[in-house]
Amino acid sequence: MSVITLENKNFEKEVLQSQKTVLIDFWASWCGPCRMMAPVVEEIAQSQEETLKVGKVNIDENQELAEKYGVMSIPTFIVIKNGQETARTVGVQSKEEIMKLI
Repeated sequence: MSVITLENKNFEKEVLQSQKTVLIDFWASWCGPCRMMAPVVEEIAQSQEETLKVGKVNIDENQELAEKYGVMSIPTFIVIKNGQETARTVGVQSKEEIMKLI
């Protein structure tokens, strides 16, 4: 499975009601570090598809979600399990660092 585009309208179903752990990448198209992280996020989505759902939230198009989760800098990665935030990190990370959060 590839990365899911998360928006206000599908967030509850795809994230909060998910049976799987969800990794969310809060990003924006103008953000250089976000673009650097895109292949890493895609790789995690491919390699962990059995146990993990990976989604991206464009903060310019979904400001309510960014505000709800207190996203101040991007990229921000948040892990949600059973509808609850369990971990977060901000900035460029290695695949290993992100996997440790999960």
